[in-house]
Amino acid sequence: MMRLRAAVLVLAALGALPVLAAEIPAADRRSGYSFMSSDSKAMQDDDTANPGMLAVLEGETLWQAKQGDAGKACADCHGDAPTTMKGVAARYPAFDAALGRPVDLEQRINICRRDHQQASPFGNESHELLALSAYVAQQSRGQPITTGDDPALAPFVAKGRELFMQRQGQLNLACTNCHDDNWDKHLAGSAVTQGQPTGYPIYRLEWQAMGSLQRRIRGCMTGVRAQAFDFGSPEMVALELYLMSRAHGMPLETPAVRP
Repeated sequence: MMRLRAAVLVLAALGALPVLAAEIPAADRRSGYSFMSSDSKAMQDDDTANPGMLAVLEGETLWQAKQGDAGKACADCHGDAPTTMKGVAARYPAFDAALGRPVDLEQRINICRRDHQQASPFGNESHELLALSAYVAQQSRGQPITTGDDPALAPFVAKGRELFMQRQGQLNLACTNCHDDNWDKHLAGSAVTQGQPTGYPIYRLEWQAMGSLQRRIRGCMTGVRAQAFDFGSPEMVALELYLMSRAHGMPLETPAVRP
């Protein structure tokens, strides 16, 4: 309780500071991995110890499973995932020309389920959606993030950046206050990272489960006592897009492990 009160006081003090909007130079950008303890790093590095690999294995099973009224599996259209999915997750959220807006990887999976498998979409944060997303993303592990290269995404990236810089909630904080201006400090004993989304879906020790980037964003918004964006909302996808573009060139780590 004392740590929680201290954290609230620190956040309130940060809220009194101006939004500096000093974005981190590309050369100084660091993955959340670099802030972890040696034990947590070892857990992520060893596939036999990384709990996120259980979701990847389940995702591989789902990739091969024929589903829906069409009786199709992901593999029927996309073939061997280690080959065809390499680099794919590194460019999401991506622009969908038919919809005229970006969609993230989870939305793309559900669009494929609806249109090609004629199956019901997986629920947000469902075990199945996280597993299949983790499997697809794991094929790009080590690949550089290229999100935002498509010129059609420019206005959506700009919207996401605006949301990142916008103060909100009862604590009157913007994402940039923590993740740009104070990333080298600690809050209630925990490192304030740069918020680089290099490993989603991730296994978070606090959750004891896999979770999406959108779940993490919603947790931050709740932490500053703001009304969290809905899963899959235009605002959420725009913010996710900006965060991924902000990590441009950094290697994907999926499935990452975080405290």
